[in-house]
Amino acid sequence: MPTTPPPSLLLAAVLLLSAALLCSGHPPGCPVPLPTQTADNNQRLQRAYVALQALKKAITDDPKNLTQSWCGPDVCAYFGVFCAPSLDDPCARTVAGVDLNHGDLAGTLPFELGLLTDIAVLHLNSNRFAGGLPDSLPKLSLLYELDVSNNRLSGGFPQHILCLPNVKFVDIRFNNLCGPVPPAIFDKKIDALFINNNHFDFELPDNLGNSTASVIVLANIRLRGCIPPSIGRMGGTLNELVLLNSGIRSCIPPEIGALRELTVLDVSFNQLQGPLPESMAGLRSLEQLDVAHNELSGHIPEGICALPRLANFTYSFNYFCGEPERCATLRRSDDRQNCIAGKPDQRPADQCMAFLHRPPVHCDGHGCFAQHY
Repeated sequence: MPTTPPPSLLLAAVLLLSAALLCSGHPPGCPVPLPTQTADNNQRLQRAYVALQALKKAITDDPKNLTQSWCGPDVCAYFGVFCAPSLDDPCARTVAGVDLNHGDLAGTLPFELGLLTDIAVLHLNSNRFAGGLPDSLPKLSLLYELDVSNNRLSGGFPQHILCLPNVKFVDIRFNNLCGPVPPAIFDKKIDALFINNNHFDFELPDNLGNSTASVIVLANIRLRGCIPPSIGRMGGTLNELVLLNSGIRSCIPPEIGALRELTVLDVSFNQLQGPLPESMAGLRSLEQLDVAHNELSGHIPEGICALPRLANFTYSFNYFCGEPERCATLRRSDDRQNCIAGKPDQRPADQCMAFLHRPPVHCDGHGCFAQHY
């Protein structure tokens, strides 16, 4: 179940402010109209010039000629560069955003990007940038949105992200990043975290529930351990949780029922076992639920299919043995390849019998499989 972030409201605000400034030459808070500001008469733009020229030099292939206009001191006229009055000096223009999304640019990200100290938006998705994020990243203390998804970045998790005090949107998905993800990322006050489709390998930490994010996508990576009970602490903030194809081998903890603002839950293509908790009837905002391709069993709780906003419920390719009639009234549901008597397209009887003869699954207080003694 793909999750696509909405267009950046912050970038739109930067564009509007930049356009207003160009038209009036008189930004709010500045008592006199401004002369044309370039790298020749503005130190902030001079630093930005150095950073942008370093980036242009580090680009080895620019098939759409996006940086063709990156010449001369008027950096605010460069394609994909957006200027606005600086926060601490409204009479000084500064580079507030860089957006080179879908540019198919190849190259690396130079250390000089750290000179863009006033930047709030850095969008570089859908390019071919390789290597890692520069060590100077923590200097971007005003950075609010970081999107370097769908590139060829490699190495470990970019630890410098943890040092960005104002970042709220982190999108590093569809790269070649590997290794563990620091638990501290779930302590940051961010709104959206996309790290899916990398080669990360880590356990879901106990502090997962500390996250303030409204969207968390951890799909198509390798997660070990269990879904921690702390997940219930995100009840007031979490809207979308996508963990599909992440190798999770655990039960679904009952605390998941506390996610009252959740609209999308996708835990498909994992190794989840046990029943669906009755507490999931508390997911009153849920619209899409996908638990397909696991090893879940038992009866579908009636309260899930009675959820007022649920429109799409996929629970195929499990071992459920019963479902309430109410599930058939949903706009879209999929119960194929289970063990539900009287329903078409179910598992063969021998598969269901073999599953029923397995030792029963018991889960401990952490959502993990309890040891049998």
